[in-house]
Amino acid sequence: MTLNRYEGLRNTYYLLKPAIPWPVRMALRRFLARGLRRRFRASWPINEASGRAPEGWPGWPDGKEFAFVLTHDIEGKRGLERCRGLAEMEMGLEFRSSFNFVPEGEYATPEPLRAFLREHGFEVGVHDLHHDGKLYRSRQTFQSAAPKINQYLTSWGAVGFRSGFMLHDLRWLQDLNIRYDASTFDTDPFEPQPDGVNTIFPFWVPGDDGAGYVELPCTLPQDFTLFILLQETAIDVWKSKLEWVAAHGGLALVNAHPDYMSFDRRRSASEYGADLYQGFLEYVAQRYRKTGWFALPRDVANYVCQHRSAFPASSLRV
Repeated sequence: MTLNRYEGLRNTYYLLKPAIPWPVRMALRRFLARGLRRRFRASWPINEASGRAPEGWPGWPDGKEFAFVLTHDIEGKRGLERCRGLAEMEMGLEFRSSFNFVPEGEYATPEPLRAFLREHGFEVGVHDLHHDGKLYRSRQTFQSAAPKINQYLTSWGAVGFRSGFMLHDLRWLQDLNIRYDASTFDTDPFEPQPDGVNTIFPFWVPGDDGAGYVELPCTLPQDFTLFILLQETAIDVWKSKLEWVAAHGGLALVNAHPDYMSFDRRRSASEYGADLYQGFLEYVAQRYRKTGWFALPRDVANYVCQHRSAFPASSLRV
């Protein structure tokens, strides 16, 4: 399939998506996902080729063996209502994370919530503009949205960005005033734009004017993919992928959505038990607390910026 045809089909899907009932969409996606899982079993969730450290890689701060980063994309009102509870869970386990909010979606992000997160050591990021799958419809569409996104980055004091649905074009992202982007992944055939960057390490994306930003690939499967799409009932995939990333000295970056976490016994077909996420954090704390660098995404981006001379300029343009 040519790139233009693929992009045309993707744009058509997001145009029709609001009219397709969620159960119908999910049944179709699950059917397709089962086939994709069989087809890409040799490269997902682990793509051996992505474990090679870049030439000149300086290692992680304080001699840590790998980096561990938690991020959360808040897609709707349900997720917004669960942010504080999720943050309190993480604080109880001595973790901190980044919460990425949609500026002009179905909810308005209260400043008191952003202040609460910042005051307790969390990071706030920008997640798309509308989260409707249309940001990358065309170059003109992205250019029109960029000034608004930059305004939210400034007003929220944010330095990081992630596109809705993990859509990305690393060239277009140069329009944003960001220190890092986190809209890619090392390998993930289930995403709408399934072109992985084939590395578990952060990398520098240079701009034409000498500027640039850091790309932080998501390297563990997203919670939605595991627990909703593939209907996994345990955290074994997360654990095995983390073990592999840690053994190769890479960046273990998780993206989990409070929208899909149920904090009580009642849960819908679009939710999984938050106890799975909590159990994963408990496992990580017990096994990797001494060997991992537990950082916010902005910390990793700052580290890469400080050691830019050790990083070859990335030729990736996905």
